[in-house]
Amino acid sequence: MLAVARFTVPETEAASFLTAAHTAVAALADRPGYRSGTIGRSVDDPTRWVLVTTWDGVGAYRRALTAYDVRVSAVPLLSRAIDEPGAYETLLVQTGGQADIAPSRRAADADVVGLGHAAGPEVRSDLE
Repeated sequence: MLAVARFTVPETEAASFLTAAHTAVAALADRPGYRSGTIGRSVDDPTRWVLVTTWDGVGAYRRALTAYDVRVSAVPLLSRAIDEPGAYETLLVQTGGQADIAPSRRAADADVVGLGHAAGPEVRSDLE
């Protein structure tokens, strides 16, 4: 899965933001299920930044956020992110000439089924 956090950072705070982002990624990288992390700044608007991490799954990412060192090092930075959805399932990874295509794991009823509702033995994807 991809975790994407976008930020608006005043140019006067860019250096301290980058330092905080390095610290946050280092804390996240120590957690089980972490695969990679990238910090980027827009080439068109230097106040726009992004932190993209990849994980084995949404559970690994969400468990990582509960770890003490991540709460101390990464959560303060992530709390500055633009308020928008940030967890994405990975449906295609293209590396060189090799495409790794994965089916959606998001259930078709994901937006309507809540606590106390049980899914049937076959859960359809919202892309089927």
